[in-house]
Amino acid sequence: MRSKSLLSRAAITLAGGVAAFGLFAPIAAAADNPVTFACQATPPIGSAQNFNLSAGVNATAPDSVAAGSQFTVTLAPDALTVPTTVSGYSIQSISNIQLTIPIPANATLTGESLSGGSGIDPSTASVSVNGNDLVVTVTDSVAGGNTFTLPALTLDLTAGASGSTVQTTLAGTGYSDPGLTFSATVPVAFFTVNVPTACYPATPQVLSSTSVQ
Repeated sequence: MRSKSLLSRAAITLAGGVAAFGLFAPIAAAADNPVTFACQATPPIGSAQNFNLSAGVNATAPDSVAAGSQFTVTLAPDALTVPTTVSGYSIQSISNIQLTIPIPANATLTGESLSGGSGIDPSTASVSVNGNDLVVTVTDSVAGGNTFTLPALTLDLTAGASGSTVQTTLAGTGYSDPGLTFSATVPVAFFTVNVPTACYPATPQVLSSTSVQ
């Protein structure tokens, strides 16, 4: 009974601490595109807790391109640090990070690739097409106190009709339709608590915009 009580208290305290301080702390200078995620942590015992996560993405894209021409857009997330403790409880690691980016309208996706990144095993990073989205997945665990950077995503595109605009954004409209997910692992007594977290952009953010001439 005491172990169950400790588990419940730790899960609730973790979620509450996350709500107060955010799970990640930005370490880089202000991004070209600062993004505020609305997040919800759902511990296995206790109620879900909401919090905001400040992040950023640097986007590289041409201002304009000719109709039918090929071009690339690169989205590079900022570096983030996983805290070692939240409200007195140790953060063992975070893992299974997924970032979703809609395939932009008014262009045809011809290829996608990842590059760079740090603080993670590059063999655990992948990008896949899921319907109208691109999903960047990192299955590696990042220990508390460590800094990591998700790999940059490059989209190979063919421009659509003249007069249109090609914009990149982050996916997510709510906790049930997130654009960013991850799981935090917290050791408590004889248990390991996994806290899944779902996030979406609190305010829709255009990362890049390219006009088609």
